[in-house]
Amino acid sequence: MEFQRIGPSGSESPVVLTDGIAFDLLPLTQDIDGDFFSSGGIETTRRALAEHRLTSIDIGGLRVGAPVARPHAVWCIGMNYAAHAAESNSAPPTVPVLFFKTPNTVVGPYDDVLIPRGSAKTDWEVELAVVIGSRARYLESPDDSAGVIAGYTVSNDVSERTFQMDESGGQWSKGKCCETFNPLGPSLIPADELDSRNLRLRSFVNGDVRQDSSTSDLIFDVEYIVWHLSQFAVLEPGDIINTGTPEGVALSGRFPYLQHGDVVEVSIDGIGRARQTCRMA
Repeated sequence: MEFQRIGPSGSESPVVLTDGIAFDLLPLTQDIDGDFFSSGGIETTRRALAEHRLTSIDIGGLRVGAPVARPHAVWCIGMNYAAHAAESNSAPPTVPVLFFKTPNTVVGPYDDVLIPRGSAKTDWEVELAVVIGSRARYLESPDDSAGVIAGYTVSNDVSERTFQMDESGGQWSKGKCCETFNPLGPSLIPADELDSRNLRLRSFVNGDVRQDSSTSDLIFDVEYIVWHLSQFAVLEPGDIINTGTPEGVALSGRFPYLQHGDVVEVSIDGIGRARQTCRMA
């Protein structure tokens, strides 16, 4: 079962796909958002499919939007793969490194990525994104995290390294919050249909492999991250957590940074593949 949002930017409609067939979700919800998750929307959808209460629709040729509408927050974990920390000239962290992206960075999985004005170091980062399904505060242990996770999707945590490092003033968000800097999707997969501990994730630039790793190499796994964040903040339904990127980014010095016309693809097995073309802002 895959959840998607289909249509023009700002006017997407919710759908669910099963066995390659898309079904209209408008009889159940106006959108796939925090309210949908907190009201048990995933289980409601399962029942509606089982009871044949949803109508199949043709979504061919339509734009695919981000699978989650209007996230309250986009939480990001930095240097969460040891090899990526090493290529960033940093020691592996002993606690999760946290930074933020503004929610308006989130765009569809096939939308263009805009290279910011003055940028010379725009970079790609494939990541497993966690979607929060119910409010989480002071979880007792990582074992409690599964109960607050709605599902998973594919994220490209696009970064501008000069803004992030040299213009940062001591934190990273200047290099993370440029418009279009968080393509998301295409699909949200319910948490109980995936093993987040063993998912292959890859990125490609102009067809050439850049990153190829597995979530089994995460320093802090999904459950630990959700538990840890809940000790410092309240996670809301529909929140996105980018869990970190593996080695193979341009920051390593092994690859050129993105330029106008470059095509970035990011994929996670069991979730899907996204494709963005880079354009000058």
